[in-house]
Amino acid sequence: MKKRIVMNDFAKEYTLSGRALRKIVDKVFSSGKYILGPNVSAFENEFAHYLGSKYCIGVGNGLEAIQIALMGLGIGDGDEVITVSNSDVATALAILYVGATPVFVDVDEYFHMDPDMLERAVTKRTKAILPVHLFGQVVDMDAVVHIAKKHKVFLIEDACQAHGAMYKGKKAGTFGVAGCFSFYPTKNLGAFGDAGAIVTDSVVLYNKYLMLRNRGASRRCVHPLKGLNSRLDEIQAAILRYKLLRLDTMNARRRHIAARYKSQLCEVSEVLMPIERGNAQHAYHQFVIRVPRREKLMKYLSVHGVDSLVHYPTPIHMQQSFLKFRHIRLPNTEKYTNEILSLPVHPFMTDTHVDDVSRLIKKFYQRKN
Repeated sequence: MKKRIVMNDFAKEYTLSGRALRKIVDKVFSSGKYILGPNVSAFENEFAHYLGSKYCIGVGNGLEAIQIALMGLGIGDGDEVITVSNSDVATALAILYVGATPVFVDVDEYFHMDPDMLERAVTKRTKAILPVHLFGQVVDMDAVVHIAKKHKVFLIEDACQAHGAMYKGKKAGTFGVAGCFSFYPTKNLGAFGDAGAIVTDSVVLYNKYLMLRNRGASRRCVHPLKGLNSRLDEIQAAILRYKLLRLDTMNARRRHIAARYKSQLCEVSEVLMPIERGNAQHAYHQFVIRVPRREKLMKYLSVHGVDSLVHYPTPIHMQQSFLKFRHIRLPNTEKYTNEILSLPVHPFMTDTHVDDVSRLIKKFYQRKN
């Protein structure tokens, strides 16, 4: 029996890197330094350098990265933050947690914030724009940056799915006043647990974010601000340092897999491929197709040993916890939600795996069902 083709093969990753990772973790244990130690500082410097940012602040997770970014800018009660609904709920929860109101706008054919809808959504209460670089591709940042400057509002990037993705030679997370990242294990740059980071070029924000992640402390037992307990730990930082060195290689492998999918599935008229933005480099956090009879296809793939997922099956504005937003109509968001399907695209897949998945999809749509 063939091994199942999974969405993320963590076991394979550990088989390949386990010895090196065990040495790294053992070194942390033997150091006796577990919180905000030398690995955190080193990773912050290395990740900032990789992105081309001046500063990086390691935090507990991606949600708190966004929350702290907003807190540092003084965004709160009565303020509006424009974002999208086709994201993980964490994007909007971070806005709610600072007391602000998320304003959801529709998306374009790239599954990203539509600049025309964004322009129309700006009001006197708008304090920030929070685009999501969904699935590993950067939003139309020329348009978004222009709108943010025009209306003099903050631009904060949710780059949690876009490690290493670029637009016009500039990496995701470096266009706004702050860029927010998650290092959840499934991400292109994933930890072995929860972890996150904020990047910025502002020394003022950098110093605020350092305090806000550590309960608002400027030094031991001195708390000028009301902060969170959101600290990147030494073990995760050490693992991330190791994996950061391999990120570009892993992203290149993801792009190879995506190209192979496209070359084989382009002949299937029912399958709509992900579109790549011009002057951009997609990181393919997910390989997302649009298909009819999605649930039947998912079941067919599963029966034949292939996993697939929907990111995300319910838009944020239609979630039970966001009932007051249910009246909003986002036609593209709602349409795409019923069509999108994520196929395995992790860098530990073989070309044969890609061929097997493609063959099954072709066979499914050739059947009379």
